[in-house]
Amino acid sequence: MSFGRKALGQYSSVAAEAEAGYASQHRLVQMLMEGILSKVATAKGQIERKEIEGKSASISSAMAIINALKSSLDLNAGGEIAANLDDLYGYMYNRLVDANAKNEVQALTEVSSLMLQIKSGWDAMPDDIKNSSPASSG
Repeated sequence: MSFGRKALGQYSSVAAEAEAGYASQHRLVQMLMEGILSKVATAKGQIERKEIEGKSASISSAMAIINALKSSLDLNAGGEIAANLDDLYGYMYNRLVDANAKNEVQALTEVSSLMLQIKSGWDAMPDDIKNSSPASSG
C-alpha cells in the first residue's frame, strides 16, 4: 500500500510540475491553493492515524505554501484586498502552527474552510481580470 501511495505522490508531483510550466499566473495561484487544501487534508488523516512525523511534514508544506502566497501579495497595488489577504494568510499560518503543536484537527478544518472561501473567490474571477492580473494580486 505504501508503494502505491509513493508512486501516486511522485506522479502527482511530476504532473504538477508539468502543468506549472505552462500555467497562467492565475492558474499558478489556484495550484498553490489546491496544494494547501491537499496538504491539510493529508495532515488530518495523519493525525487520526497518529502518523505524527508525516503530519508535521504535511503541515510544514502547507505553511510554506501559505508563505509563498503571502509573499506574492503586492500590498501597495492590491489595496485593502491584499491587506486583508495578508492578515488572513497570517492567521491561517498561526492556526497551522497550533494544529501541528497540539494535533488539532479543528484548526486544520478551519484553515481548509478559509482557504476554500478564498479559492472560490479566486476561481470566480472574471476572465478579463484573470488574463490581465499578475499573480501578486492573489
